[in-house]
Amino acid sequence: MSGTVVLVVDMLNAYEHPDADLLIPNVEPIIDPLSQLLKRAHDTDDVDVVYVNDNYGDFTADHRDLVNAALAGRRPDLVGPIVPAPDTRMLTKVRHSAFYSTPLGYLLGRLGTERVVITGQVTEQCILYTALDAYVRHFDVVIPPDTVAHIDTELVKAALKMMEQNMAATLVPAAECIRPE
Repeated sequence: MSGTVVLVVDMLNAYEHPDADLLIPNVEPIIDPLSQLLKRAHDTDDVDVVYVNDNYGDFTADHRDLVNAALAGRRPDLVGPIVPAPDTRMLTKVRHSAFYSTPLGYLLGRLGTERVVITGQVTEQCILYTALDAYVRHFDVVIPPDTVAHIDTELVKAALKMMEQNMAATLVPAAECIRPE
């Protein structure tokens, strides 16, 4: 049972897409806080980690394929520190929300999840839509702004404000999300 689940959204990325050059500078500063958060999550009994990653249209790709493609991409330094441990739960998605057409809601129910800490990329897209879907499913939503990366500087401010005001999300630094036992 995991009262809290850290969702890692779309961090297995080869950075070979049209928005990559806008995204990369905003991913670089989140890697250390995110890797530290993941370490604390793994060291805490009542916290689980679930990676939900886009399959980039490749419906033959399994989890290892996504990890390997990301590590072989333009910026393996942005992937290596957050590669999932072998026993980590991983799901693939095809659209913005980590919940859309995935078993994530079912998995969180089976884990007894009450609180989701949403990390990853892209704040004004996948993170926003995942937060909305978590909120409508009555999960407590936590967004550590230092673990989410954006493309558009103006939209990220609006997205964070929407999550806080409209989805009752708690915005708190990664260092304050999980405290080891």
